[in-house]
Amino acid sequence: MAAPQLCLAALAVLALLHVVCPQSCPTDPGTPGLPGIPGLPGRDGRDGEKGEKGAPGDPTPPGQMGQKGQKGELGGAGMLGKMGRSGTKGARGLAGLRGPPGDMGESGFYELALQSAFSVSRRTVDHPAKNTPVRFTTVITNINGHYNTDVGKFRCHIPGSYYFVYHASSDAHLCLTLVKDEEKVASFCDHITSDYQTSSAGLALRLEKDQEVWLETNDYNGMIGTVGKQSVFSGFLLYPD
Repeated sequence: MAAPQLCLAALAVLALLHVVCPQSCPTDPGTPGLPGIPGLPGRDGRDGEKGEKGAPGDPTPPGQMGQKGQKGELGGAGMLGKMGRSGTKGARGLAGLRGPPGDMGESGFYELALQSAFSVSRRTVDHPAKNTPVRFTTVITNINGHYNTDVGKFRCHIPGSYYFVYHASSDAHLCLTLVKDEEKVASFCDHITSDYQTSSAGLALRLEKDQEVWLETNDYNGMIGTVGKQSVFSGFLLYPD
């Protein structure tokens, strides 16, 4: 029989005895009854409130290791450390995809303002005057007009290195001198051995702005210029400063 049913049966017996003999039953105390059946276990109580923080423990004596405490909360970020050593060079990666074509660059040619070149000819059978600039009056090329046909001189407008050359026809002895600002730089002579002869020469000069260059003859001035026997003087800029 279950415990609840036993308890109900015991209570019923006691009630019956009290009803049957309330007056005739002896008044002497009876024999103690049997111990009651244990009741059912009670439910767990509620959790208690959190206690206060305990006092710090005693310091561990030297030489002994204390118990490991619980893991603390994460601290704030520290200061930036020193840069470490560079690692070893890695292997070369694969070639990337070909990029799109770039914009077209500027032209590599000098602007017209930095160009200087001339070729002029002398077309006459008359010999030039001695010890004066030989005038070449027919223009073949004269970029920017730096050769003056009126005076027979080239004037430097662009400082730099130039090259000058001449080709002369003659019917008599001829000596030509290349002059730079009254300085006789080089002389070339050709003594005639037949009816007509030709000669040529050239050299490079470095010029400053406004310096002049020309050709002139001495007593040997047999230069001419006719069809098939022309005399030509040329010069051009090699490198500007």
